[in-house]
Amino acid sequence: MPYSLAIFDLDGTLADSFPWFLRTINDVADRFNFRRVTDEDVEELRHASSREILTRLDVPLWRLPAIARHARRLKAEAASEISLFAGVEAMLRTLAENGVQLALVTSDSEANAREKLGDAAALFAHFDCSASLFGKAAKFRRVVRRARVDPSRVIAIGDEVRDIDAARAAGIACGAVCWGYAAPAALRALAPDHVFEHMRDIAETLCGNVGWISEA
Repeated sequence: MPYSLAIFDLDGTLADSFPWFLRTINDVADRFNFRRVTDEDVEELRHASSREILTRLDVPLWRLPAIARHARRLKAEAASEISLFAGVEAMLRTLAENGVQLALVTSDSEANAREKLGDAAALFAHFDCSASLFGKAAKFRRVVRRARVDPSRVIAIGDEVRDIDAARAAGIACGAVCWGYAAPAALRALAPDHVFEHMRDIAETLCGNVGWISEA
């Protein structure tokens, strides 16, 4: 087995929060006085890095902590609107049943994350939440130390350019999913170690041909 620890992102990777984000972003823009996102902007921004997005929307770095706190409150209020992607629990259970430790590193709060994950939260050995926009690498390193796993056997799986950048900065492998916030072409351009087109690809890559555990 190539990996013994898988560190997951939440929004856009396990939780289908992009529709909520699109419904919410312009209210946040108005509150914090940055540029609104038009329908025409969406696809362009999906191909941009986090720093490029901040520049294009005129978001000052010093406002990010307040914006993040506000977003977490809004997510807590909208918890019932944000569900897991189909197949997430089966994928996570397959990994756990085959000896892969699971960790979650997310910009969301742990309370929000546990609510979104539901019963699947019990499968995770490590939570390190409320990550800043560019703070994931430090959290990855902390989770690896806590799990006592060699970094060569750790993979971080996410849906954004910054997830790939953070994994590389932390010295661990990176996997990119094609169903989240960033456009697949933008992720592939960075040549991550693995690209996952379907949920079941994650278990097949990390565990081999072990069979799929039903969600029933």
